Amino acid sequence: MQDRPLDVASLMRRASGLFAGKRVITATAAGETAATWGEVVERARRLTGVLDLLEVPAGARVGTFGWNSQRHVELYLAVPSAGRVLHTLNHRLFAADLRFILADAADDVIFVDRSLLPTVWPVLAEARHIVVMDDEGDEPIPDDPRVHDYEDLLARAPATAPAVVAETDAASLCYTSGTTGRPKGVLYSHRSIVLHTLVLLGADSLAISERDVVMPIVPMFHVNAWGLPYAAAMAGADLVLPGPRMSPDALALQLTRHKVTFTAAVPAIWRSLEPLLPGLDLTALRMTVSGGSALPQALSQAYEEVAGVTLSSSWGMTETSPLVTCARLASTHDGLDAAARREVLCTPGRPVPLTEVRLVGEDGSVVAHDGTTPGEVQVSGPTVASGYFGSTPADLSADGWLRTGDVGTIDRDGYLRIVDRTKDLVKSGGEWISSVTLENEIMAHPDVAEAAVVAVPDDRWGERPLACVVLAPGRTLAAEDLRAYLAGRVASWWVPDDFRFLAEIPKTATGKFAKVALRRLVFARE
Repeated sequence: MQDRPLDVASLMRRASGLFAGKRVITATAAGETAATWGEVVERARRLTGVLDLLEVPAGARVGTFGWNSQRHVELYLAVPSAGRVLHTLNHRLFAADLRFILADAADDVIFVDRSLLPTVWPVLAEARHIVVMDDEGDEPIPDDPRVHDYEDLLARAPATAPAVVAETDAASLCYTSGTTGRPKGVLYSHRSIVLHTLVLLGADSLAISERDVVMPIVPMFHVNAWGLPYAAAMAGADLVLPGPRMSPDALALQLTRHKVTFTAAVPAIWRSLEPLLPGLDLTALRMTVSGGSALPQALSQAYEEVAGVTLSSSWGMTETSPLVTCARLASTHDGLDAAARREVLCTPGRPVPLTEVRLVGEDGSVVAHDGTTPGEVQVSGPTVASGYFGSTPADLSADGWLRTGDVGTIDRDGYLRIVDRTKDLVKSGGEWISSVTLENEIMAHPDVAEAAVVAVPDDRWGERPLACVVLAPGRTLAAEDLRAYLAGRVASWWVPDDFRFLAEIPKTATGKFAKVALRRLVFARE
């Protein structure tokens, strides 16, 4: 067999060689721009020359603060192909975390969307070069000798051939959200990116194909937008990018205008679009994926009944590239009614090819896949990290499996269900209460928009669940109403003793419930 490296440059060759006429569309502050994959790849090859003009060393990190846009896709392709490391940065993080990440990654040059300049400029004091990508915002550009214009640099640079890289070389760097400590960097190799991209094209995975119109709503700074830009390039799919226009109305307009067939986002996005469903024609959608946190069945039911859209779940981590499991109906589910099918699709699903998942009990033994016995979820595979950027080791088992910190069950057909995070389980009277299950049952109430459950100390039981609830607009509800609603839906001893009604639940920069911040908020009110 020929020894040819699995590298990002191969995605560029395929996109321009076979699918040069397919579209890449980006929403901007003023409207939309459109290009072809052929034009995007040609610009990416000139962008390789820009990195040479800026004297970015081989292997150096190239930081980006960017929306989902054509220029960001060009960076996705050019930086790894030029032998440098793409480092996507989350502008929604606290300034202290961003300063830590920038120092830890030692980024040599930073690319920034113009509309994000006011947000990120205070943390860029140490940057050697700052390249501004004009996304048609009206934010002032600082008068600073370090600042360059993206298009001006591109016009000056010649198209440059990709660098010679080994498939095990680093291609991109993403940091965890730092919910349990300092953010940690995960380096993806060229090989892991290509393998993960192939997985996304699989029929029992996301099945991305040339016929698709792919719209990644999940940010490109979050685990490479779940790999979707790379998948679209490899498959030759049209790519629709929301840019800075992330309001529900703007997202709905793009979904319908471009007849999007595949899209992915976190549950918070799907909740924000739910009120608009009655007026939307989403019949082009063949697959709508939710990830990042549990998909409530009530939300899935609303999409199905109002818009005829099937929401399906997925699961993964920054450390796993990210996709590990994907919810698809199997032949064993033939004959299930709509509610039972929806229940399957709201689980994380089966492991995708090349990944393996197991459960390990507190005694260190592997737990049976019987659908009821819980254990810590551990994963392994060529798209799973073995350590973190720098010298921080990953939390690995003795035989090299990544310990995720999630607790789950796996049924006989291999379908994973996440019961909870180990740190979020409530241990009441020596028995475990799943905060995830309790949250989903509370959010099934028609008057509830969001619910998060945390453990609070209890003199008698050790811990008891506290439910923090956000009501739907214009609705009223009392704690007694929720207690009555939960009766028969969960074990009686699971029903919270206390409900707190909040205006909003704190969230992480990637849209997950920020339970550390929520606990601080709750206890500050005691």
